[in-house]
Amino acid sequence: MTAFLTDAVLKRDVFSETQKGHLAVDPATPVIRRIVTASPWWSRPLAWWLAKREIGALRALTGLKGTPRLIETDANGLLRTWTEGTPLHLARPSDPAWYRDAHRLLRSFRRRNLTHNDLAKPQNWLMSPDGRACVIDFQLASVHSKRGWLFKAMAYEDFRHLLKQRRSFAPQLMTPTAKRILKRRSLPSRIWMNTGKKLYNLVTRGIFNWSDGEGTGDRIDREGAAITSALKARPSVRDVALVPFPLPSKGTGIYAFIEGDGPEAAPKGADLVQVVARLPRRADGSVRSDLLQLVAMNQMTELDRAFEGDPELAALMRPVIDGRLNFTDRRISSLEAKAS
Repeated sequence: MTAFLTDAVLKRDVFSETQKGHLAVDPATPVIRRIVTASPWWSRPLAWWLAKREIGALRALTGLKGTPRLIETDANGLLRTWTEGTPLHLARPSDPAWYRDAHRLLRSFRRRNLTHNDLAKPQNWLMSPDGRACVIDFQLASVHSKRGWLFKAMAYEDFRHLLKQRRSFAPQLMTPTAKRILKRRSLPSRIWMNTGKKLYNLVTRGIFNWSDGEGTGDRIDREGAAITSALKARPSVRDVALVPFPLPSKGTGIYAFIEGDGPEAAPKGADLVQVVARLPRRADGSVRSDLLQLVAMNQMTELDRAFEGDPELAALMRPVIDGRLNFTDRRISSLEAKAS
């Protein structure tokens, strides 16, 4: 493989280590290296299965704007281009042009017999600096040999998940037809939610001690009101913001950010409690839970992007970041323990 120099480790989990860096022959161009052999021996067969799906998908997408380009592969993993952009949950696009461009990408996937299969996660969608749509993370993608019923169903789900993002970040753009489609899951999706999804959660959260971003709001829906009420009853607490974060074995934890003046004991149900002088807010006064979510998940790279061009926000968030209580990315591993 071409000589690669690491600038930062973006993520470690049981399936790979993802590094951002550059090629020795081109230091000005950032690239991504996914090292599959950094995974534990017991998860490596599945790790390679995921990597090979990504490699096959990137080859099928060669030349398509808005997707990463595969540079090369070797016995340890793969190299691909870095995609510059802001994750959807930070960009929060309201311009219909972004959603039209995202639809263009999905039509291009369809023409190449490819389905992404993981577009319910907003972090797999990006807004580029020029406002275009980009898609990353093709580890679960499928390249279909023919356009049968399964391909059509999976392509439909990709499109339905784009509508899900539109509903979350630009609800004013939802048409009656879009709302009907969003409610109508395909048959494979209904089967997956009732069978395979439960097995997936059992394996990833119970065996691998790993959790993805789907379904992370469930605990807050069930327990959030009681936690918030208990905290706001304390005289030193001015406001409370709850966000979910991946918690080994338990699946999803609840991270409570308290705007207050002194240390606070965790109430029943909260896994981590951090007291801050000020919570970050938007111009309308609503709490920037998107930024607090990144702090809770220890996503420092994405936080740096969020602060670009806003020194006041960066100064407000610095003590929040410095006081964070979760220093892991999805799970605690022996590799992370060695790095620390």
